[in-house]
Amino acid sequence: MIKQIQEPILEEMKLFDKNWGSYLQRKVPMLKRLINYIIHHKGKQIRPMLVFLIAKMLGTVTEKTHYTAVLIELIHTATLIHDDVVDGSPLRRGFSSINALWKNKIAVLFGDYLLSEGLIIATKIDNSYLFKIISKTIRKIIESELLQIETSIYITENKYEKIIRDKTASLISACCEGGACSMGADEETCFKMKKFGEIIGLSFQIKDDLFDYSQDIPIGKPIGIDFKERKITLPLIHVLSKSNSKDKKWIIDSIKYHNNDTQRVQEIIKFVKKNGGINYAIKKMNEFRQEALKLLEQFPENPSKIALKTMVNYIIERQY
Repeated sequence: MIKQIQEPILEEMKLFDKNWGSYLQRKVPMLKRLINYIIHHKGKQIRPMLVFLIAKMLGTVTEKTHYTAVLIELIHTATLIHDDVVDGSPLRRGFSSINALWKNKIAVLFGDYLLSEGLIIATKIDNSYLFKIISKTIRKIIESELLQIETSIYITENKYEKIIRDKTASLISACCEGGACSMGADEETCFKMKKFGEIIGLSFQIKDDLFDYSQDIPIGKPIGIDFKERKITLPLIHVLSKSNSKDKKWIIDSIKYHNNDTQRVQEIIKFVKKNGGINYAIKKMNEFRQEALKLLEQFPENPSKIALKTMVNYIIERQY
């Protein structure tokens, strides 16, 4: 599916890869090692793909579009590095995380370096509206991280959605709004693309949360890791909301006091599956899918729009 999605923007992605590497080249030996590591362990590059596909669906990819794609990928990479430090995660995309290889101090500094490079690139865009999009997105991501840390395990579905809207969906939303803005789309179109990105961003995070309940997903994320970090996600939130007081107490106590007990974690996962938590999360994702596809129908048919439809389906159907 990724190959199908990339087809209308193959040249743009080739240039993106070239730009991404060239912007980060530095003479400091430590930085060179860190940069080479992230370049050779890059992800699927969904965010830059969205920037280019949105711009191309609406019209023409511009120099500002290329800057926007690189800027957002820099921010995304920086936040992942900082996330791994906060979570103490030893893995990222199935490989050793930066903090696992170089320790927390260097990981934090490297994340800061990527953010500073992003700010330098932002000055090249020369578009105050686009700069505002990026600045607000960074603020939302940081605020949502702090909100998640201070939120108790008695989390409601509304608060969960706010956290993932700001933490994950905000950057994907910025990709889509930024892609539209970079090629000169009008304010109404930019807003629609922002909404489109937000919807698929919510789906993206729910899908990631569902991986915590799967035995066979090779993504470098051990099963039950969210429970061990006391993160309550949608499947469990739904089950808690309709559980009796006895079951609710057992779940809460398990997460509070036995979150490192592998057998107890497996019991919670079975309980969530048995009581419809997984099915409820899948239902929510499919609702978001229909909402996103309906929004796309307002735009003329072209290869980039078809690729965006495939992207919507991929986000929900991906296996890692």
